Amino acid sequence: MAWQRPDGRNSYELRPLSFYSNFTRFASGSVLAKCGDTQVLCTVSVSDSVPKFLNGTGKGWLTAEYRMLPSATQKRQERELLKLSGRTQEIQRLIGRSLRAALDFEVLGERTLIIDADVLQADAGTRTTAITGSFVALAHAISQMLQQGVLERSPLCRQVAAVSVGLLAGEAFLDLNYIEDVAATVDFNVVMNQNLEIIEVQGTAEEGSFNRQQLNKLLDVAEKGIQELLIAQRDAITNWKTLIGN
Repeated sequence: MAWQRPDGRNSYELRPLSFYSNFTRFASGSVLAKCGDTQVLCTVSVSDSVPKFLNGTGKGWLTAEYRMLPSATQKRQERELLKLSGRTQEIQRLIGRSLRAALDFEVLGERTLIIDADVLQADAGTRTTAITGSFVALAHAISQMLQQGVLERSPLCRQVAAVSVGLLAGEAFLDLNYIEDVAATVDFNVVMNQNLEIIEVQGTAEEGSFNRQQLNKLLDVAEKGIQELLIAQRDAITNWKTLIGN
């Protein structure tokens, strides 16, 4: 293996992962998701209204907002106040699309679930950590709604997790940190469900191009990582069996 990982991991290993549930008091669901040195606070709020295009349909909606705190990186970043950067808009749309794939909106009814993913500390993989952590927060929010009698049954119909992969020295690596993300010649973000079916793939060659064989290796490594993430999510949701598959 030509590329030596700074933290000594094997090419197919995830960074240490942990979920700290009920991290904040007022959100319907909240989780501090830690993936290596990346830390994302994921919260879920519930609104008893839907966008205009869903009024009267009986269906709900999910939307997401993503922000990075100024001190999340080594060099302080200015707050995005009046205008969001293209990167921020792209990431929050990805989070929203990914988590909408987890829900039956007819069961949710005319309510909107609002995901807030706030990066406290960034060491690459912030969007994938936000998706993986926000799913756990979403499950907690739905659990609370069931306990309060707001919902009769769970609208969760799929589990969703995401991970980054990349090519370094021609080899596929799982869950890149910042040093690896900068050095990678190919960078991918992969979102899958509990059946390892692809929800979304974002990928590009940072230098030159890549071939089909390399793409297959990247997806194989991503699939292995997502299998582990799915297990970690279920372990963090105490009433998992009552929330999924109804």
